[in-house]
Amino acid sequence: MSLKLFTNRPLVIAALHLPSFDLSRHLSTAWFEDYAMANAKVFADAGIPFIKLQDQTRTSMAATPETLTRMAALSRLLRAEFPKLGLGIIVEAHDPLASLSIAQASGADFVRLKIFVGGAMTSEGPRHALGAEAVAYRASLGADDVAILADVHDRTVRPLSDEPQPFAANWAAKVGADGLVIAGVSFQDTLDRIAAIRPVVSNRPVLIGGGVTADNVGQALSAAEGVIVSSALMRQSTDEDDLVKWDADLCQKFMDAARKR
Repeated sequence: MSLKLFTNRPLVIAALHLPSFDLSRHLSTAWFEDYAMANAKVFADAGIPFIKLQDQTRTSMAATPETLTRMAALSRLLRAEFPKLGLGIIVEAHDPLASLSIAQASGADFVRLKIFVGGAMTSEGPRHALGAEAVAYRASLGADDVAILADVHDRTVRPLSDEPQPFAANWAAKVGADGLVIAGVSFQDTLDRIAAIRPVVSNRPVLIGGGVTADNVGQALSAAEGVIVSSALMRQSTDEDDLVKWDADLCQKFMDAARKR
């Protein structure tokens, strides 16, 4: 797996959300390139060490050819333009092969997979565990340097079974997740969930998947090995056509607070 990811301190991952490809067909490939580069520069200039490129083309099926090709092309461009910036991939389609193949093609450091073990009801319908398929496919690609970050009971879905979160976290570790992503309904709930899973997954890094701000990032990094952040860094008001969605000052303030940890 990617040692670069887990040895970096502070481990901060900024999520760079792309507009839905399905809902933005009027936008050119050049527009998406400009969008990704402009916002990645905001993160890089603030000293954020990793970004996570995330499409928002929601489907309960496999990723479309358009998602695969566009994400791979944008990822390669990010790698070329920002070689010191770590890169992760997340694909909204319930498709581990898409995330891992894009990561392998672009030289990304990690992927994030939402329903890794168990099952969950999502806004697109039920989804079931893809962890075993993901781990096997990564091995077939020879992409063991791509770390897998697995959500455990993602807060945006409802589990289809009643196993406790520590039990599910242990499942994820045994299936092959390199790191676990935890996010509760509140920041305190997140901390409580992390405390509950620590005894059973002490050999896995834990990242907080949401709810982290400049005000609580120090506490977050005391409880977890890393944080994933996006909304707290966004500009408060933007026009629909604005390329830059994330705020340079907020990003700098966040990293200054993270480094004080």
